[in-house]
Amino acid sequence: MYDIIGDIHGHAAELIELLDRLGYEQRDGTFRHPSRTAIFVGDFVDRGPQIPEAVRLVRAMHEAGSALAVMGNHEFNALAYHTPDPAPAHAGRHLRQHSEKNTHQHAETLRQVPGDELRDHLEWFRRLPLWLELDGLRIVHACWDLRQMSVIEGALQSHGGVTTAFLCEATDDGSPLFQAIEDVLKGKELSLPDGNFYLDKDGHERRAMRIKWYRPPASETFASYAFSTDDGLSNEPLPESVVESVVPYPGDADPVFFGHYWMRAERPERLASNVACVDFSVAKGGSLCAYRWDGERQLSDDKFYAVAAKD
Repeated sequence: MYDIIGDIHGHAAELIELLDRLGYEQRDGTFRHPSRTAIFVGDFVDRGPQIPEAVRLVRAMHEAGSALAVMGNHEFNALAYHTPDPAPAHAGRHLRQHSEKNTHQHAETLRQVPGDELRDHLEWFRRLPLWLELDGLRIVHACWDLRQMSVIEGALQSHGGVTTAFLCEATDDGSPLFQAIEDVLKGKELSLPDGNFYLDKDGHERRAMRIKWYRPPASETFASYAFSTDDGLSNEPLPESVVESVVPYPGDADPVFFGHYWMRAERPERLASNVACVDFSVAKGGSLCAYRWDGERQLSDDKFYAVAAKD
């Protein structure tokens, strides 16, 4: 069966400790388990102290068949950051702007990973699926939304994969593919009422919040429907347009696992009977988390494993 492992962000030492606890051993140049397969939910790069080691470890497991992996928003952002914009009017630019904010987010990867190696990893990122649907199990980086995934599937077929043409369309904020990528890899967002904002994990002011897309929005407020914000948001009821448009994750659907949301808890726990986040903020002093899945449709808090961040 499968061990689903959360966002690593360059924390190779914690990953090695977690794999050891889960019974994986180094053999033939990579970590393997005699009867299980690891699944990584993306976000291998940026922030942490051992980015090259983390990417090499995950990639070696993936290429050896001892792990599966999906693309995270940091892998997608890295591809766009390093892809020149082919539009003549945008000569000298990249599909992800080299702004102070974007460069700061990617700075540790740029500093730690040699250029030739990074280019090679970027080609591997291109080949990663954006989600996995296995027998009785679903994996995505941020949000399982069949409507938006259909948009992405169409674009992948049209462009022949995560090509430069695909990235051009996916970074055009006027295209349906842009919003589909935003939702699936970065999470659904809702604009806050006028005058409301909060500071995200990096101290940036945000006037839109990521929502708990797996829950029915009826009877929720902005504060109760926000996904992991630190400050008090409005207790106003959600707009009727949101209540009518959000399709919550069905309670009888296959279990879905994702990362991305920087959860904080002394002990990881599921979000619903068939919904679990495995990102518990290893890059912000939390823990690197895994869930050991053995085919159950009703998830259990007892099946989480966590290793505390070392820095």
